[in-house]
Formats: sequence, structure tokens, C-alpha cells
Amino acid sequence: MMNRKQIITFIVLAIATLGIAIAINFWQSGAQNPKLTISAAASLKDSLTEITRLYSQGKAKNTIRNNFASSGALQQQIENGAPVDVFFAAANKQMDELEKKNLILINTRRNLLSNRLVLIVPTSANSKEFANLENLTNLDIQRIAIGDPRSVPVGQYSEQALKKSGVWEQIQSKLVLGNNVRQVLQFVESGNAQAGIVYATDAKTSNKVKIVQTINAELHEPIVYPIAVLQKSENQATAKA
Repeated sequence: MMNRKQIITFIVLAIATLGIAIAINFWQSGAQNPKLTISAAASLKDSLTEITRLYSQGKAKNTIRNNFASSGALQQQIENGAPVDVFFAAANKQMDELEKKNLILINTRRNLLSNRLVLIVPTSANSKEFANLENLTNLDIQRIAIGDPRSVPVGQYSEQALKKSGVWEQIQSKLVLGNNVRQVLQFVESGNAQAGIVYATDAKTSNKVKIVQTINAELHEPIVYPIAVLQKSENQATAKA
């Protein structure tokens, strides 16, 4: 029979062995079941949510968390150390800033998508009042929603188009600024804005608004959606895939 000292030694060894087994299992589980965080522009919410669902069916062991916001807000989160694996922006500007700070894997960056800018109004509105951007200066149009140009790509594209159309200065007092493109859409849906500028893909997600004009692409920089893996990603191989 074992004496008291032998029993204690046996228990200690058993606990240590169990701890090592749990640690190995946890490590293997993390390696085999990577959890990816994708920070993506708000305009990608519907399509990326569907893509994530389809991807997960074939990659059941991979857990994907989507984080949607304006590209500028996501850029700031990444710069402040947020644990992100993949960044999917709605403009080159934010990706360029991260690249300058060596926060992305350069060989993973690519322009994946494009979009168009459209002028929308509530479905009940008279489309003839909004035939072109110049009509936005009319006195009876008091509230126009756009993304905040300081951080929201759709707002930056909108500002460029409105400036080239020669109406930017005249409509300053009418502008209602959204934190992302979906908020701009909501402003128009709710009637809190008489018109708004969003991406064509966002306009098509709602039956409460209608497109009255597809804005000439020559009035703004090309709309591109760059994607890249982050340098600090702990699952770079899976993130690349």
C-alpha cells in the first residue's frame, strides 16, 4: 500500500498530467478551429453575412466574426490594436494609411470589388424634383444625407461628386452626416432626410427608397473595395485562405 507521501505525489503528478493534456487539447483546438475576425465596411453587411454562412458550411471548424462599421472607424480600431485578421474597406484611403504603418501583409492586398454612387429619395417622393445633383440646391429641399467625409468613404466620394457638380458650398446647411452608409440609408428611409447619397448595392436592400439618379462615375474617384490580411493576425494562413 502507498504511504501518505506517495499518495500526495501521485495526486500531484495526475493533476499535472491532466493540466498538460488540457493545454495540448486547447492548443490543438485553437489551431484546428481558428477564429477569424473580419472588419468590413458597413456596405458589405448583407453580402458578407451570406458569404460567411456559405463558407462556414464547408469550413465548419472555422469561426468567423464580422465587425461592420465605416472604413475610417475600422481603421482607427486596427491602429489602436484591435485583434483583427482581415480588413475589407470601401476605399483605398484607409488601407493606404494602414499600409504606411506596416499593419497589413502587403502581398495579400487586392482590390476585390467596385460599386456605384446613387442619389436616393423616399419611395413616396416626387422623382422629378431630384433629376440631378444640381436640383439639391432648390429651396424646398432642406435635408440631404451623406456619409461623414471625415471618416466614411461614401461621404468622401459624395463630397467629390458634389464639388465637381458645383453645389457643395450651396448645400452645406442642408447636410445630415451619417456615421456609415447604412445610417445614411436609414435617414432617407425614415424621412429624416429628403434625399441621400449611398452605394447602389445599399439602395437595393431597401423597399423604402428609390434611386433617382446613378451619379456619373467621372465625378469622383473610382469606388474600390480593397481587402488584406493584418500583420498581427494570429491565423494568417486561414485569413489568407
